[in-house]
Amino acid sequence: MQFKQLTLLRSYLVPATACALCLGLYFTGNFQMVYAALIVIVASFVEHGKNGFRALGFQSKNFNALNLLVFAPLLGIAMFCLWLFVLVPGVPMITGQPLDYSIFDQFVGDLPAVLFLGGYIWASAAFGEEIVFRGFLMRQFSKFFGNSWFSLTINIVLFAVLFGYLHAYQGLSGQIVSGIGGAIWALVFHFRKSDLWVVIFGHGLYDTMALAMIYFGISPQ
Repeated sequence: MQFKQLTLLRSYLVPATACALCLGLYFTGNFQMVYAALIVIVASFVEHGKNGFRALGFQSKNFNALNLLVFAPLLGIAMFCLWLFVLVPGVPMITGQPLDYSIFDQFVGDLPAVLFLGGYIWASAAFGEEIVFRGFLMRQFSKFFGNSWFSLTINIVLFAVLFGYLHAYQGLSGQIVSGIGGAIWALVFHFRKSDLWVVIFGHGLYDTMALAMIYFGISPQ
């Protein structure tokens, strides 16, 4: 009985502590997605022991050529096309505000800087964002509130809004575009039965294609 109570306490206390640490970093101005990912990875191992990675969605059965060389690239290309041909022109028409990607202007034509940025993006966006938002927050929400359609809808919308908010430097339209992207990654994660590998590699390839546009100075607008 005591062991059961300890396990129950750990399932509440550990994720709450991880979220509190991430919020602490955010409000002190020290938040980085890589740091948040490291915090939730440690939290997952504290809560689940040797199954810490599996609990986040890193399932060994999904780390295969079909997933990483076929499905993930197709997913990344589809998301890139949706972003470029639908979201980029469509969202500003609705909001009346342009997307603000000016933070990336400094990387145009600078190959060393772009390569460094590419490594950082894979670490912070592809791995970091997917581990935190899909692997940790989405699964924790499902753990406590279940996977009914109502719960899933609240889950996806709630964290899509938060995901968009973290991209506030892109302006209102950028936040909406990022939020929609976050919702789609969440749907893929859900329907692929918590397959974190495919959303990480799909997200990374999507960002890499956008990064190529930045290097060549091609404006999406």
